[in-house]
Amino acid sequence: MLIPMARTLVVKATAGSDSAERCAQAFTVAATAAAAGFDVSLWLTGESSWFALPGRAAEFDLPHSAPLTDLLDAVLAAGRVTVCTQCAARRDIGPDDVLPGVRIAGAAVFVEESLADGAQALVY
Repeated sequence: MLIPMARTLVVKATAGSDSAERCAQAFTVAATAAAAGFDVSLWLTGESSWFALPGRAAEFDLPHSAPLTDLLDAVLAAGRVTVCTQCAARRDIGPDDVLPGVRIAGAAVFVEESLADGAQALVY
C-alpha cells in the first residue's frame, strides 16, 4: 500500500542565531521543498522572528550552510513566510517592519495550515 505524499509542508522555525544549525535546517528544508514544487509555509517564531526584518538574514552565518537570505528568498518566491503574532509583538515587530511578502498571523492560522488535508508540519 502506498502512502500518499503530503503536498503541503508547514515548517516552524523556533530558533535563530542562538541555535544556528537548527535554524539553518528549518530554512533549508523549507527552501528545498519549495524548489521541488511543494506548497510551503515557513513560520518564524521565537528568535527566528528577527529574520523577517530587512537585512537580518544577511547577518546570519553558519559554515557550510547556504546563505539564509537565499533560502528565505526562495521560500518567499514560491511559498509563504509568516511571523507569529505573539513573537512579533514581544519583539515590537509590526507589519510595516517586515520584508515584502511576509505576513504576521497567529496560532489559529498555523493550526489551520498544519491540519489541512495533505499537509505535513515540521518544527525545528
